[in-house]
Amino acid sequence: MNYILSFEEINRDSLVLVGGKNANLGEMMKIGIRVPPGCAVTTGSYRNFITETGVKDEIYRILSDFNPDDVSSLNSASDEIQKLIGNAPISRDIKRAIKECYSALCEKSSMDSIPVAVRSSATAEDLPTASFAGQQDTYLWVEGADQVIKNVQSCWASLFRPRAISYRIKNNFPHEKVLISVGVQKMVNSRTAGVMFTINPINGDSSKVVIEGSWGLGEAVVSGSVNPDRFVVDKVMLSILEKSIGTKTMEYIQDNVTKQVVKRETDNERQRVACLSDDEIINLARVGKAIEQHFGQPQDIEWAFDKDIKSPDNLFILQSRQETVWSNKKIEPIRSESSYIDYLANRFIEGW
Repeated sequence: MNYILSFEEINRDSLVLVGGKNANLGEMMKIGIRVPPGCAVTTGSYRNFITETGVKDEIYRILSDFNPDDVSSLNSASDEIQKLIGNAPISRDIKRAIKECYSALCEKSSMDSIPVAVRSSATAEDLPTASFAGQQDTYLWVEGADQVIKNVQSCWASLFRPRAISYRIKNNFPHEKVLISVGVQKMVNSRTAGVMFTINPINGDSSKVVIEGSWGLGEAVVSGSVNPDRFVVDKVMLSILEKSIGTKTMEYIQDNVTKQVVKRETDNERQRVACLSDDEIINLARVGKAIEQHFGQPQDIEWAFDKDIKSPDNLFILQSRQETVWSNKKIEPIRSESSYIDYLANRFIEGW
């Protein structure tokens, strides 16, 4: 059994093994998109874990007994399942594979220890017919193999968060059909990060690229914690059509002392200036266009510029999934501004 697969070993056909998020990362690597190096703890590892520990039968017993219409019953079932998963022992083989993955990433970076992101990648994520993304956990700036193993187990447990259980029930998606992989990926030391849509989310205009960005890690943009900068680019001419500078009053960064991601206020000067240069905006749009052309559908992309690397090699794509609002409907010629508000509300409810 493959407990671990490097991103170089996977592609979009690897969904069953590594989930949607990881599969897309591997696919982008194949076409030369700059993706931070990483590996995927496979769904086989998760299946092996819940089967060998006996957790599997207990999970589905609990899920068959609780009342999905009762919030307290849902929360109780979720808590019980997560404790079962969190307390069950991980086999030596899986631990060894995860440690080898982390060691390989450290070796690539010529360092004894590197910070990584540990991100859930479920088999029901990034599908064209359902937006299950964001239902499970992500851990940023994780250092050390033992901590990575701990966070992998937490990601497995997050498959049964109350919100994730409820969402699957509402969408008639059987729990037993959802498996989870976990991506272990080198962190980008983000100077600026955000999201990019290769379709205009205001009106579904497929000739535009819309970029939203802010200082620090992209979580500030994704979570709606800041009013980000917003740039609109003509996809054909690769020319900037609009610039809107947000206040960007805070940012998420790594605290060098605690080794934790912290929230801090940005200084007044950076609040008033664009977080991206014109060249960076055009470069982002060009990369987004290439990703869209490869996947054949408008994309919702997460990106970051690394402060420690010189341009133009400092742009990294952290995630790409099919845009699911306008892509799955017939686009009418006229839309009101409220469509954008509805779109963002839907996106943030579903999660990233």
